[in-house]
Amino acid sequence: MRFLLDDEQRAFAHSLDALLSAADTPSVVRSWGAGDHTAGRALWSRIADAGVFALAVPEAYEGVGPLPVELAVAFVELGRHAVPGPLVETVTAAALLTEPGLAKRFLPGLASGETIATVAAFDGPYGSHGPYSSHGSYALDGDAATIHLAVEGGELRLAQAHGPGRGHGHEPVRTSMDPARRLTRLEKAGGEVLATGPQVAAAAAHALTWARLATAAQALGVGLTLLDRTVAYVRQRSQFGVPIGSFQAVKHRLADAKVALEFARPLLFGAALTMDPADVAAAKVTACEAAYTTARTALQLHGAIGYTAEYDLSLWLTKARALRTAWGTPGECRETVLR
Repeated sequence: MRFLLDDEQRAFAHSLDALLSAADTPSVVRSWGAGDHTAGRALWSRIADAGVFALAVPEAYEGVGPLPVELAVAFVELGRHAVPGPLVETVTAAALLTEPGLAKRFLPGLASGETIATVAAFDGPYGSHGPYSSHGSYALDGDAATIHLAVEGGELRLAQAHGPGRGHGHEPVRTSMDPARRLTRLEKAGGEVLATGPQVAAAAAHALTWARLATAAQALGVGLTLLDRTVAYVRQRSQFGVPIGSFQAVKHRLADAKVALEFARPLLFGAALTMDPADVAAAKVTACEAAYTTARTALQLHGAIGYTAEYDLSLWLTKARALRTAWGTPGECRETVLR
């Protein structure tokens, strides 16, 4: 099995890196977290123009896919630059809307970036982004999405959304450490029914595999940036007249983080080749745990400055923690592997 990217895939990664480096994503993330989607939507359009969302859409519906390996390449770069928005959820929607009538209706818009989708569920861990209640569930960035999909009991429908992070009494709900992951409550009843029956469960399982693959790739990218920024920091910060990066204990912590991330990389691309649910679940838990471990190391070596909202590192720290449980906790992913 080949785990190395070919020249075309590497060129695609480099082009995305250049596009996102020029976009000043930290300012985009902060604006998005404050509820201002102007810069985020502009960046979303550029990402779509680069073909990222088309990778999850078949050619028959104006996409270029499905190409899971290339999608993983793209989401590593999106994670490296902490791009906000329902990126994974839009890919998940493309995998959910496979019935020909629905595909013709929705997939061209998803591929072009004109449609931003979010997904939630009311029965079980599938698509979990927040707490469940008897009145509804929470979807990521529902205030920015143009379509809201809900899955429940063999039914797929367009859901009605409320304000971000607001419950029945309009109390603020904090369910994610990442301020840029804004939660919107979806109504449990109402909305157009798009599909019913056993095919919905099959589509949901298929979509969950794609969601976990994209989340794993995004987490790997987050971890890589955390490591790069921490290595640069320990070379600059001095104690006792020498850079702290020269201390053996610091080197060991960074080496452990590097090994964890590099171990996750072949699992990610191997899973993208097979798209076996167990392989993808293994890649997700490995990549997310590696990113989380790297985040803890980054925070320890930066000290308190690393967690302050004004310091850019915090944008990746909080995202690593949030992605760890998005689309399946470590325990749920391990259970999938064992089954």
